[in-house]
Amino acid sequence: MDTQGPAGPSAAAHRDFYWLRSFVAGGVAGCCAKTTIAPLDRVKILLQAHNHHYKHLGVFSTLCAVPKKEGYLGLYKGNGAMMIRIFPYGAIQFMAFDQYKKLIKKKLGISGHVHNLMAGSMAGITAVICTYPLDMVRARLAFQVKGEHKYTGIIHAFKTIYTKEGGFIGFYRGLMPTVVGMAPYAGFSFFTFSTLKSIGLAQAPNLLGRPSLDNPEVLVLKTHVSLLCGGMAGAIAQTISYPLDVTRRRMQLGAALPDADKCLTMVQTLKYVYRHHGIRRGLYRGLSLNYIRCIPSQAVAFTTYEFMRQLLHLN
Repeated sequence: MDTQGPAGPSAAAHRDFYWLRSFVAGGVAGCCAKTTIAPLDRVKILLQAHNHHYKHLGVFSTLCAVPKKEGYLGLYKGNGAMMIRIFPYGAIQFMAFDQYKKLIKKKLGISGHVHNLMAGSMAGITAVICTYPLDMVRARLAFQVKGEHKYTGIIHAFKTIYTKEGGFIGFYRGLMPTVVGMAPYAGFSFFTFSTLKSIGLAQAPNLLGRPSLDNPEVLVLKTHVSLLCGGMAGAIAQTISYPLDVTRRRMQLGAALPDADKCLTMVQTLKYVYRHHGIRRGLYRGLSLNYIRCIPSQAVAFTTYEFMRQLLHLN
């Protein structure tokens, strides 16, 4: 009797803390991924929204021009807001993915690769809705150029948007294309990684896998294989959803752009960008940079999450 008494509460506590540990694992994964590509994120925003200081430049030219004009820290402008946003974003996304997988399997009876696609889409949408105001502020700060500051910092940006752009609704400008774009992006990202992982471990367990640190009975991908699978997942997902990402950014920047009145809805913005800039220089402008940034980002995100799962005994 005495030996079983503590075991019950201990097991219950272990289950209770699973949510917290899963949350922390996802948050750390998101922060590690975004920190590696912060300079490329800044350049992407400048190019997507055709900032007048850099609109005549390409990806690598802008990477060189920003430090000359704004100093090397200019490459990390808006990154403070990004870290505040990305921890809860990554945490919610990865934790929600695990929960949605279980829910879909239990309630709908759907399993296999299809439920990874569905769970990934739902997890991405959930994370976006919860953290969108922070992404809005981060985009506004990153779009600013030295000497032309409209916002002095994160708190000032929040106050300004709230008072001048319709209150709380102002923080959700561009949410629809974000949600529409996130569904295929997150869905195909999780779907591709999960599919590659399961096929790899099934077909070549000794070559591609190794026992998990926290549970030797569970096989996990070797680090370099996980990085490769994560990179491929990011590339496929970005190609599918990129035009909607461009639309989202232009809507987010809103009053900061001279043509803001022509980009009030998702359809309006897509049509405007297509008519004035075309497909390659409009809807897919900055895609080469996005490949350079999304491949290492997703590689690091999935690999870090897999490692944190072992570290926090989630397997």
